[in-house]
Amino acid sequence: MAGIVLNGITWGHSRGITPLLAASQRYSELHPGTDIQWKKRTLQEFADFPIERLTRDYDLLIIDHPWVGCAAATHCVLPLEDHISTEYLGDQLNNSVGYSHLSYNYTNSQWALAIDAATPAASYRKDLLDRNNVALPQTWAEVLSLARKGKVAVPAIPIDLLMNFFTFCIANGKEPFLSEEEIIDEHTGIAAIETMNELYSLVNRKMFGYNPIAVAELMSSGDEYWYCPFAYCYSNYSRAGYAKHVLHYADVVSFNGSKLRTTVGGTGLAVSAFSRYKEVAVDFAAMVVSGEFQRTMYVQHGGQPGHRLAWQDEEANRLTHEFFKTILPVMDNSYVRPRYNGYLHFQDHAGEPLQRCLMNECDGLAALHEMNRIYRQSIIAKKQKSLHE
Repeated sequence: MAGIVLNGITWGHSRGITPLLAASQRYSELHPGTDIQWKKRTLQEFADFPIERLTRDYDLLIIDHPWVGCAAATHCVLPLEDHISTEYLGDQLNNSVGYSHLSYNYTNSQWALAIDAATPAASYRKDLLDRNNVALPQTWAEVLSLARKGKVAVPAIPIDLLMNFFTFCIANGKEPFLSEEEIIDEHTGIAAIETMNELYSLVNRKMFGYNPIAVAELMSSGDEYWYCPFAYCYSNYSRAGYAKHVLHYADVVSFNGSKLRTTVGGTGLAVSAFSRYKEVAVDFAAMVVSGEFQRTMYVQHGGQPGHRLAWQDEEANRLTHEFFKTILPVMDNSYVRPRYNGYLHFQDHAGEPLQRCLMNECDGLAALHEMNRIYRQSIIAKKQKSLHE
């Protein structure tokens, strides 16, 4: 009898690939004759390449939740409520880390399972802060003070700046995307950009080429930078032995008396509608995203689970210097991006004028107008796609 081979695609970081390799090996041991093979791609490829094209070649796909609007329109991945029990999906909902589970639910269908959860959070070198008798920043003013000393690192590539723009719109009084005409009103948008400029005008300009992984590697490999106020969190760097120096994680600071709300990230595990072995793929997905597997094997092999049991687990927190317990309130307070079919055009391009503005300390109004133009393009694309569905 010929064996079953499933092909999966994920992203090329230890957090994204290593726990899946361990899970696949274990699944093959439990189901002889089934082999699950994974290909990894870069974070940029993860963001750029149309996932709907990948569903023709891969049975299992790690996806970003803003893509589910496209999934709902094209039906290129399975609506999991037709393949997984109501009890299982109820457990996933009840044990979601923040909005992670529901972020993959669109048009009343569940297009992926929240295998991984993340949001921007603060990270720091505890040894360096202690050695220099510096307190962990608690307010925006304290972040700026440490940045003036040259000790703050922060990712500033376009996509991360855009996610932080959402955060600072909320911090300045309003959530974005409440209108189809503009991302945010002019007054709030300009205030958000000006607030961001307070920080980005102080940090080393090389940060405009750094993503969250690059910042974590920079901080954990040398002693130049002590603190990062917000970057998508990676529990790997809080584990002994992963990097030269351990990073500790912390809640984000307060701005005008309220904690910043960061933009939820993480990944979901979807099953291709074109898979020859749909039920096997679904069975594997259900195993690896189950609470028991997530809090044990998944964490133990470098994963950052999407199931709440893992975030509350004592052993998971011991391994990561209390990463999960510390970041859970940040996750529960996080903001969810739009997911309409067409949004990804905005996400792919709108951070570029924002970055140019912050790099050159130019007129924020011009940047906001360009961001709004790109936003309206995405809305037009949404409406055109709806006509053809």
